[in-house]
Amino acid sequence: MRNIRKTGSLILAAAVILVTGCKNTNSNAQQTITGIANSLQNEIENMAQQANEPQVAVNGNTITYGDHSYTVSGEFNDSYKVPTAFVTFTNFPANYEEFEAVYNGLLGKSIQGTAAMIPMAIELYARDAAVGEKCFNLLCNGPATVSGIVRILKTKLIPSQYGPSGDPYIQRYMAAALLKGANANNAYSPDMPYTVEMAASPNGVHNVTGGTDTFIYILADGWDTRQRSVEIFQAEGSPLYKVYNCPSCYTQCKNIKGEWAGLQ
Repeated sequence: MRNIRKTGSLILAAAVILVTGCKNTNSNAQQTITGIANSLQNEIENMAQQANEPQVAVNGNTITYGDHSYTVSGEFNDSYKVPTAFVTFTNFPANYEEFEAVYNGLLGKSIQGTAAMIPMAIELYARDAAVGEKCFNLLCNGPATVSGIVRILKTKLIPSQYGPSGDPYIQRYMAAALLKGANANNAYSPDMPYTVEMAASPNGVHNVTGGTDTFIYILADGWDTRQRSVEIFQAEGSPLYKVYNCPSCYTQCKNIKGEWAGLQ
């Protein structure tokens, strides 16, 4: 990055010298040189922007975005209560751009990867409602699903005159409740790296109009019943899965005991 800026400065300095040296030339020549200088400046700015963008790489069942990594493992079988599919990750996505890159690059290509992005979208919504809603629009199978989720999260995660800060109904830690190791007694402190554990559902797989519906569980200790039902849809011909339904992932969980430390 420093080398790009240094090279750019030298090129621009040369362009300035050219423009200055040609002040006695005709206006067309000066305009040409000025245009070249402006083009060079734009190119340098583009190079600097690209140098600042995190690198995205997929290696087998792992995708990295900058220094964040996400790994998909396991598969679903007939065990309905024991976790057999997992997604582990070092950090929650920092913004929509990372969420989108991770979804399109790897996680959205599997049932468990798509389901694991539910707590990611919930956490991003809690941090910034506009960003979170954009994430849900990418992740979910249509605006009806998104509006149903957002309507609840708006009251569950964001303090307001109807649910002020400190009201037990406001559960800022809801995303953490879906992670392995987190429970009310340890103030929803999940294991590291973060892990979403999943199992098959006896509701199984169904062919529906336009695609396939698969029912699974996210297994979490934030509720009396660990099994959080999730319905995942894949449209015919699409390599990506979508969340069709997941209301048990954002219903009232157990109230926290202690102070929540937050998520990375």
